[in-house]
Amino acid sequence: MTFHNPEYLFLLLLLIPIVFWYLKEMHKSEASLQISTHQNVVKFPKSKKLKLRHVPFILRTLAIASIILALARPQASNSWRTKSTEGIDIMMALDISGTMIAEDLKPNRIEAAKAVATEFILSRPDDNIGLVVFAGESFTQCPLTSDHAVLINLFNAVKFGLIEDGTAIGLGLANAVNRIKDSKAKSKVIILLTDGSNNRGDIAPITAAEIAKTFGIRIYTIGVGSHGIVNIPVPTPLGIQYQQMQSEFDEKSLQEIAGITGGKYFRATDNSKLRRIYQEIDQLEKTKISVRQYNKKNEQFFMFSLFAFLFLISEVLLRNTLLRRIP
Repeated sequence: MTFHNPEYLFLLLLLIPIVFWYLKEMHKSEASLQISTHQNVVKFPKSKKLKLRHVPFILRTLAIASIILALARPQASNSWRTKSTEGIDIMMALDISGTMIAEDLKPNRIEAAKAVATEFILSRPDDNIGLVVFAGESFTQCPLTSDHAVLINLFNAVKFGLIEDGTAIGLGLANAVNRIKDSKAKSKVIILLTDGSNNRGDIAPITAAEIAKTFGIRIYTIGVGSHGIVNIPVPTPLGIQYQQMQSEFDEKSLQEIAGITGGKYFRATDNSKLRRIYQEIDQLEKTKISVRQYNKKNEQFFMFSLFAFLFLISEVLLRNTLLRRIP
């Protein structure tokens, strides 16, 4: 609710001296009676008239406040907006191979990637986003959709072991290209996240990148993993054991993939770095929105005028009936 004449609201400050004046007058009008002791007098119950003696003043104060609010012309507004978006479709290709459970990112690489990607999805409510996962093979976990709640649920279901192990980067990338190539969006983007080198599949990553380029698809590549030795949990009959592995992958290919398509390569060595990467991609791929605002205002002063009338009538009735004073 807004006010067309908000300057009238300053008149509410007049209620402060009115209240002080009333309290002063009440104090002056109190009758006195000299008695030997008042110990027994305080035990007498107060009459209803005594309990209600301040009600007329309260009603008059509320009536004045309602009149002032009515003068300020309160207005309720119904607004809506129409927006036209440039349209960005984003396909995310996520590596879920065995090395992605390494714990250099917390709690591990897959879970860290899922958490940060979820934040990215929630920050882009106007875009169609989909998900492809790959290891030794590749499949579409979620096609392009604007229903991000469904996408996030499917994202949360991703884990190591869904498909045969390995790292088929080219196959995962080709699958993502196939899912987005027919999009009518003005901007088409693939975000490829992996921690390994291509060792499976019949499609080379560079070939997939060349195909993406022909469809005007831009690819951002993210290499995940800290430098040096990392621990990978391995289930055994005696429980989880940790195997040490050198953290390395084919950075050159990831850089070339990004370069061919006009994208950019990033290296994520920890959770905070991965989050900053997604934030940078978010800034690089901002959707252009044109917004037109419409407002329809409805006058609400009648309601406050009605309240003022009711408060005044109630005061008059009380002063001339139940709380009538006899000189």
